[in-house]
Amino acid sequence: MGGTSGAARPGTAQLTALERTVATHRLVNLTGPLGSGKTWMAARLGPAARVELDRPGALDALARELGAPSARLLVIDNADRREDLGSLRDTLDQAGDTRPTVLVLSRKPLLSAPGWAGSEVVTVAVHPLPDAEVGALAAAARIDSPAGRALVTSLAGGVPLLAESACRALHDGVPPDVPGAVADHVTEDILRRLGRELPGIRRRNALRLLATVGAGDERLLRAGPELFTGLAALSLVRRTALGLALPDPYRQVMELAYRWRRPVEHGTLRTRAAGYRAAQLRAARTPVERLRLVEQGLFLAGDPSVLRLLRPMAPSPASIRPAVAADADAVGALLHQWALHNGFDPRRSDRLAERWLGEGTADFVIARDEEGRPVGVANLTVIEERTLSGAEPLLQQHADRFLAGAEPAGLFIGAAFCPDPVIRAQILRHTLTLAVRYGRSVVSTASPDYQSLLGGLRFRPHGAVRDDVYGGGHPPRVFSGDMTPHELPAWLGRLTDADADADGTASVAAGPDPRLVGRALRRIGDPVALARSPLLAAPHIAGVAGLRAWLDDAVRTLAQSPSPTEAEAGRVLRTYYLERCASHDQAAARLHLSRATYFRRLRHGLSVIGARFTAAGE
Repeated sequence: MGGTSGAARPGTAQLTALERTVATHRLVNLTGPLGSGKTWMAARLGPAARVELDRPGALDALARELGAPSARLLVIDNADRREDLGSLRDTLDQAGDTRPTVLVLSRKPLLSAPGWAGSEVVTVAVHPLPDAEVGALAAAARIDSPAGRALVTSLAGGVPLLAESACRALHDGVPPDVPGAVADHVTEDILRRLGRELPGIRRRNALRLLATVGAGDERLLRAGPELFTGLAALSLVRRTALGLALPDPYRQVMELAYRWRRPVEHGTLRTRAAGYRAAQLRAARTPVERLRLVEQGLFLAGDPSVLRLLRPMAPSPASIRPAVAADADAVGALLHQWALHNGFDPRRSDRLAERWLGEGTADFVIARDEEGRPVGVANLTVIEERTLSGAEPLLQQHADRFLAGAEPAGLFIGAAFCPDPVIRAQILRHTLTLAVRYGRSVVSTASPDYQSLLGGLRFRPHGAVRDDVYGGGHPPRVFSGDMTPHELPAWLGRLTDADADADGTASVAAGPDPRLVGRALRRIGDPVALARSPLLAAPHIAGVAGLRAWLDDAVRTLAQSPSPTEAEAGRVLRTYYLERCASHDQAAARLHLSRATYFRRLRHGLSVIGARFTAAGE
């Protein structure tokens, strides 16, 4: 992997840690995905001999360098081809104790390769850079506009290669308000750097499809065994419980580029993936299966706030566990930071925290970073008699609905805080996981960001509480989401429909709600918008063109029905949707129908089309 130039590069904290490791161990493996900065870090360790393992005669050159007594450090780069790694181990072993300190750079850990188990190698992983350091990199690249820097930071996800590629795209004239075009430039750099791993156009295309669905098995990707195995061998690809997956930010960038290049195909693929996940949710038999499928569903969310705040594939170094008694002071300090961060009255917030902590730390989880420092907290309370006093002030007039036993209880979420956006996303995903386990989540939040997220998650809004309990100038708002095994498929349908509201419509797999039919008919002249329709998940529909043809034929057939009521309903649908009347009033006037009769026929026609759609798929 070749290095990149520049007068200044971030990552000095990681470089210091690598220097300590190289100083105390004789064989070190610096590992991280392509573009993560391995070569840059190795170049700043001081004088070193260097061998590119992917070049002809590399093993002979390696043997010569290992025998050179003056070499203090030997860097072996591009140790990525499996067929080279066995010979590398043999050559290092043959050199014995006389060899210099060796630093091996690889995209995957050497310990994952055959023949390396039991070696003395010490693995050091490269971590993504903080957003502030990526911003500094963009500034050094003379990206002066705030919009440009924000886009570079968003696309890079802490990976220097992606940041530098995005900067080059902006300097090349791609405007920052067209992120798909910038992502396309970055994607080409990713694919070029994957070159020796990625022969053939089919693998390149399959990688874009994989980026779009989040995780994919052979059936979802429509990939045969050979192509699937080829994808699995790529250094960027991970094996997961639900198939292969790309980590963010690579997945995010490649999907954004694919959506820019082929918006209709992108929408169709996401819709098919949503239908596939809904079918898997209905068949899931264990909570663990359902949790995994819900996490995958987040990739397909129709609201951008879900991806922005939950970052489904963002790697996080933090660990999250239930708080114990010894964590009480850390929990209290983090809740105080949470209040200050949100502009709350600290005295009011501290009193509320004292009430929460009155029963101990059992209702909190705490996030710790790699060094064990507490960096995030969440108040996650199972709704029961013991917890009523802590939840009631944040629910107020809505409390009876959730606390009096009239409805199933579930999990109450009163706070979730971490200043680091990646770890905060990990905490939020953890709360969603628990919501699935308990079947319901009740949330009270004054945060506009969290309110937007809950809307994107299609939670049901119940309105604001009466009193501004935090003293922040606006009272919290209450939301709830039902996530029982029975509800999850329909919830996924709402989550993946960009136009659904919190009360949403049922999953098409259970029989389309008439509103889904009406929405698809409104989009019938816009293939990009129609590509988002959940109706495309039905097995008898062959893509956007197939759905458009089916709907057109269904409406015209209904208008010719021998039943006068159905025929009139068909004419209403044909006039409003196919002939593109400007308004319902204009359509009713054209058909000489009263408004009441017009809307009765409209609803009836949509219901009949929905029933026929279901029957056609059986």
